[in-house]
Amino acid sequence: MLGQAGRLQHRVGQAPERGIPGDGGSKSLITSARNLWEARLEISESSPDDAVSKRITGLVPRRLGEVVRKRLGDEPVVALQGPRTVGKSTLLRSVASANRVEVFDLDDLATRAAVAADPALFVAGPEPVCIDEYQKAPAVLDAIKAELNVDLRPGRFLITGSTRYDALPAAAQALTGRLHIVTIYPLSQGEIARTHENLVAMLFDDPDRVVARAAPSETTRLQYIERVTAGGFPVALARSDTTRGRWFDDYVALTLERDVPELANIRRRGQLPRLLQRLAGQTAQVLNVSKAATESRMDDDTAETYLRLLEAVFLLQRLPAWGTTLRARAAAKPKIHAVDSGVAARLLRLTPAKLARLDPTSLTQFGHLLETFAVCEAIKQVTWLDGIAGCGHWRTHDGDEADLVIEREDGSIVALEVKSASRVTGDDLKGLRKLREATGAAFIAGVVLYLGERSYSYDDRLHAMPVDRLWMEIG
Repeated sequence: MLGQAGRLQHRVGQAPERGIPGDGGSKSLITSARNLWEARLEISESSPDDAVSKRITGLVPRRLGEVVRKRLGDEPVVALQGPRTVGKSTLLRSVASANRVEVFDLDDLATRAAVAADPALFVAGPEPVCIDEYQKAPAVLDAIKAELNVDLRPGRFLITGSTRYDALPAAAQALTGRLHIVTIYPLSQGEIARTHENLVAMLFDDPDRVVARAAPSETTRLQYIERVTAGGFPVALARSDTTRGRWFDDYVALTLERDVPELANIRRRGQLPRLLQRLAGQTAQVLNVSKAATESRMDDDTAETYLRLLEAVFLLQRLPAWGTTLRARAAAKPKIHAVDSGVAARLLRLTPAKLARLDPTSLTQFGHLLETFAVCEAIKQVTWLDGIAGCGHWRTHDGDEADLVIEREDGSIVALEVKSASRVTGDDLKGLRKLREATGAAFIAGVVLYLGERSYSYDDRLHAMPVDRLWMEIG
């Protein structure tokens, strides 16, 4: 068995195809992770004005690379979770290469069988032990737990998974309380544009400076539409508009046909794509499971179970209600968002040409997709910040709302409202005013993100800014 393991290690631990050179093992684990997490993005030069349609060959540095570096210095186990093809394996293999250790890729059937047969053998190897797609052989988590019972030094294990850890069966959650989870989303717009975006951090630190330093936006409505429909998956961004849609179709089909059944037995598998499409149609809206169930011809309980599976494989995510104790009329239902606006647009068959129309239906559809796009961009920034307590949406039964509320551990909040219009009116700030009144001094800033050109302060701690401030560096 040991000989088999050795052969497997040699095969699955090879340097990545688009390798990042190691340093001969001379660097520490912490140093080896620095700046190594990158995703390849190849986009052809087409229009000088649109960053999405330029083709740039190279590696796109990921902001979360620094976060992972720090966590490996503090935690015995770091788990990277997120959708497939967003860069988890790239980071894992980079760390492994720099430290001259093997990668156990459990997507490989032979490797999976060997690890499942004797997990203790594999987790006792040179550190950091690197395991890709750990959920394929959950027994490996028990073996890691046994190792940690003896030695809790930081940086011992780096594992990745394409399903949420808390979605695994309870018996497979052996490391609960002993691992640090880092969620990895598709590329942010700042990463695509090669800018060090910092809007969320700056809104907490100095919102007035954000307004004062902002140059007029030059992004057109059509360019926003192109960004929204392209999304942030590196492989999709490397394709033309025509072939990108085909990639989205294949990605969704593979996720539903391979990843979901590994989590649960699906009795009505053929209805899952229909439910996903119906729920994607609710993106940026208050979740209505009963409506989606009726439209998909299933009962509410089944729809709720399937929704949890769609969340587990990072196709959808719920944004919980925030501040339900602030006032009696605050709503408690979550909103639903697609994890990637490009996937949502494809599921709904919304092309840039359709969204560019000015009829009421197209305007509404673009408004929802733009909100999902902007909220997800802000949440990506949240993932690389320290001291964040949580995120949610705020809505009252009277219709006042904030699309995203970000709360720090000290109780201070920043709130965002997204509008697809080119100007901001007083009514657009109504919900943010109500939230400011309800939270008092804890309210640091409220921002309406819109499609106009200027950033300006509208009222006390209330501001209007173009959506593209989300991917600009604010000095």
